[in-house]
Amino acid sequence: MTEAAMTDVQDLTLDEVRALLADGIASNAAFDGWGDDARDMAADAAGVDRDIARLAFKDGAVAMIDAWFASIDQAMVEAVPAEQAAQMKIRQRITALVEARLAAVAPNREALRRALTILAMPQNAASGARLGWRTVDAIWAQAGDAATDYNHYTKRATLFAVYGSTIAVFLNDESEDHADTRAFLARRIEGIMRFEKWKAGFAKRGENMPSLSRFIGRLRYPAV
Repeated sequence: MTEAAMTDVQDLTLDEVRALLADGIASNAAFDGWGDDARDMAADAAGVDRDIARLAFKDGAVAMIDAWFASIDQAMVEAVPAEQAAQMKIRQRITALVEARLAAVAPNREALRRALTILAMPQNAASGARLGWRTVDAIWAQAGDAATDYNHYTKRATLFAVYGSTIAVFLNDESEDHADTRAFLARRIEGIMRFEKWKAGFAKRGENMPSLSRFIGRLRYPAV
């Protein structure tokens, strides 16, 4: 690394350091775990002072995993640009985005396994849920979902469950090009679409149902 490049690296903000080191830490974590060694080796490779890297990830393994997941989410979004997604049906958008994220994480599947073990610890459960929710929110947002009512949450909660089960399959999938994972995902996405269709139909039927509040109001204030 040239002196000018090293100077540029030392001028990075802590957020920029986290983004710069995320992939390198993940690559090391597959062998050395999500600890100081993985962080320090990534810092050395990038020309970042170890003390700065330590400060950037002062919250330890969860902070490193957070940065890596953020970089994977960004890679997913870049792999399926909004203009490309707009040309697809909604189920194709969701499928393409989830598959893009799996492709981005595939080179470091063992690091992912270790990361999920850490996030499953009771003290990290809230962080794990937050990171998972951030991912499914990014997927729906990139898919063009603009819901702001309860649908915003039900869509993400449903995909959260689907993505979690898909990851479980992915971690143990030895089929060529992860064909078993893609087939599993396709079935689960189909389930989401059926649920959304049922939900929309239920809401439509509800528009034609008698209003209990209006009925009670009429009992209290009968029309003349």
